Amino acid sequence: MPTLKAIRRRIASVRSTQQITRAMKLISAARLRRAQEALLNARPYHEALKRVADSVLHTAPEVIAPAENAASKMLIIVVAADRGLAGGYNINLLRLAEEEARRRRSAGREAEFFAVGRKALDHFRRTHQPLAGERVNNLPRLATVGLAHQIGQLVLAQWRSGAICEAGLVYNVFRSALSQRPTYEKLLPIETPGENGAAPPPASGYVVEPSPAELVPEVLRRYVEAAILHALLEAEASEHGARMTAMDAATNNAVEMIERLTLEMNRVRQAAITKELMDIVGGAEALRG
Repeated sequence: MPTLKAIRRRIASVRSTQQITRAMKLISAARLRRAQEALLNARPYHEALKRVADSVLHTAPEVIAPAENAASKMLIIVVAADRGLAGGYNINLLRLAEEEARRRRSAGREAEFFAVGRKALDHFRRTHQPLAGERVNNLPRLATVGLAHQIGQLVLAQWRSGAICEAGLVYNVFRSALSQRPTYEKLLPIETPGENGAAPPPASGYVVEPSPAELVPEVLRRYVEAAILHALLEAEASEHGARMTAMDAATNNAVEMIERLTLEMNRVRQAAITKELMDIVGGAEALRG
């Protein structure tokens, strides 16, 4: 049976951990609120740009098609977190990314990763996966226009040079603080009307000036960057939601553990008191005899 001193030391340790998890929960809750606002504010722009892209990009399919003699290689951009303590947030995401890579490799296509976040980078290095690049975020915010622009430029450069024939995003879609769904989103090539059951876009009545050959590359660039920024916003909100939920569960577990340890401490103390009383009564009986 553990001693009173050992139990008290354990209770103090759990209380210290509880203070840390409670503070992390409050920090994640505040960051989640800001991330949700940013996500909701950006969604109308993303949806409007997607409608414009659907109406304009198909006017010049030769511009958005893969380069001639493009390599049979796929680029998977994985948006993970820089830190842990977020439950299964990173594990589920990385599992989906590897499943997508295995599916492409089984079809005879190469697959390499672009890691966003230290957790993704460390995992792919540990498992010796081919990496096309990485971005470890050193800023408080993950979803920034600058980061989306950098990744978008890299993707488009490889796409136009023929280094890849497909590009996709793996990130967590934010549903609520309790629910984040890992998803794969095809970024390039853009599906043309009628391809894979895609419905043709409604007639827009747009007059395209200058020529589609000049306009489409710019629309394509903005579309790719907006899609990446949207994924970063979804991932940022999902990360804070997952961490807040995990820290809330850890705080509740600490409360339960403190209650169990306190009960055990009281039992040990009661047993010690009972033993002392028995020794006193035994000594008194011995003196009386």
